[in-house]
Amino acid sequence: MGLSRVLGMGWSSMTVESIPVEAAPRALVWQGDELVSGCGRRWGRDGVERKVDFAWSFPFDAGVTSVSGPYSAVYQERGVEGVLLERARVVRELNRSDYQAENYDYPLALGALGDGREVVVHCPDEYNVLEIDDAASGERLTVGSREPRDVFHSRLSLSPDGRYLLAVGWFWHPFGVAMVYDTALALADPATLDGEGLLPAAAVMNGEVTAGCWLDGDRLVLATGGEAASGEEDSTLPARHLGVWSVSERRWLHRNPIADAEPGVLLLPRGDHVISLLGHPRLLDTATGRLVAEWPEVGVPAKTTCFGVTHVPSPVAALHPDGTRLAIAQTDSIAFITLP
Repeated sequence: MGLSRVLGMGWSSMTVESIPVEAAPRALVWQGDELVSGCGRRWGRDGVERKVDFAWSFPFDAGVTSVSGPYSAVYQERGVEGVLLERARVVRELNRSDYQAENYDYPLALGALGDGREVVVHCPDEYNVLEIDDAASGERLTVGSREPRDVFHSRLSLSPDGRYLLAVGWFWHPFGVAMVYDTALALADPATLDGEGLLPAAAVMNGEVTAGCWLDGDRLVLATGGEAASGEEDSTLPARHLGVWSVSERRWLHRNPIADAEPGVLLLPRGDHVISLLGHPRLLDTATGRLVAEWPEVGVPAKTTCFGVTHVPSPVAALHPDGTRLAIAQTDSIAFITLP
């Protein structure tokens, strides 16, 4: 239990609770009112951990879970190996290119396409080649001639309807970038995953993109850190800004400075707000960039980019589908925040 600052409302108690755990979860997702990790562990409303026959551990230190299906994966965040799971069953091994693997986060997304087919999106062969595989069979759905650009794909996420793919990655200076692709076009012509995509480079090349998430099937939130490229243009997203991009309208709907801190690498969508996780959780208004609330007593890794020689683990958190409860993995507990 702790005290949390809700802007305009002072300090409120009873907003943070926690339950002890034997080991910090590597991934979290809500299934109804149960909280599930990517390794098969689960906790009920009573906070008691349900016993499982087997849970993955070393060498895997990260995980991801599909919100639409039974699939999850555990992997080495700065390594090359992973395992795809269907609940507790091992489906197959996963791998990625070993080129610079120790210097940036494993690119992997799980979810459903528009036709309901569960897929794995990753870079199994080359650091700069995105592929889409059928989760159940392993069939490669993006077979064809490719001419990839020299960009390292890292943090991948599918839009809620599976229509679009967001890739937040980097290229040499290093400098963080974002790209958006149409998955339906990619299945028809995989080479569309190699170009600029649906997000014009000119719109995001001023500030270094460090994080992004989908508000819905059309609106995308991108956040930039303190690094800036040369040149200022009215159409770009500057450094330390939060922007809402419409894929259908091909324009920024909102662009605002971030109030008091860099955004980090993980954003969680909540209506027209996002939760930023850098050092501690913050609730931000996407239309204004305003800090709505923060919870400084709940610590999370201060990770600023998806790349870097020094590895800082990524935050592990999950927002309940009803938007009222946020779960955040701690070293020896899971913190539960009741959101305003």
